Amino acid sequence: MISEVKILKTEVLSDNWYVLRKITYEYVKKDGTAQTQTREAYDRGNGATILLYNKLQKTVILTRQFRLPTYINGNKSGMLIEACAGLLDKENAEDCIRRETEEETGYKVSSVQKIFEAYMSPGSVTEILHFFIAEYFNEMKVGEGGGLEHEEENIEVLEIDFEQALQMIHRGEIKDGKTIMLLQYIKLHEIL
Repeated sequence: MISEVKILKTEVLSDNWYVLRKITYEYVKKDGTAQTQTREAYDRGNGATILLYNKLQKTVILTRQFRLPTYINGNKSGMLIEACAGLLDKENAEDCIRRETEEETGYKVSSVQKIFEAYMSPGSVTEILHFFIAEYFNEMKVGEGGGLEHEEENIEVLEIDFEQALQMIHRGEIKDGKTIMLLQYIKLHEIL
């Protein structure tokens, strides 16, 4: 256990897309001695994600888009299949995910259920992600989705059979952590 954490110095290394800080801090270890460490933390804000599911059709709505970090790390196409998500941008998580759902998928959902929150990469990223699920019906489709052009989003909307989506995890076609967590939640709680 550690206690008495004290920030000693904070330097901004980059304030381009988001903020990268170098932080020197001190804490007291279990044996009572002080330890000083320096780490970098990437602050990109908090976010929300949602899995839309259709009980009658036994389908889910996912998206496919280019993700540069995955391309750099060996994903040859850079394309990633994932659940709809977005940054809070000073909104509460529910309002954010309703807006993002319509922008990215074209579905207008009114009733969403928050299922949990999670830090996705706590060793280096400050973001906490709010996880939601919502049932969708075909008549909720109000647009094409695909994201916002001024945000340079180029999102493909996918309606996938739920069991096929689970198999896509096993085949390595779905590698996004938040999406895997949402699909497993649906399976574990026997929602579909």
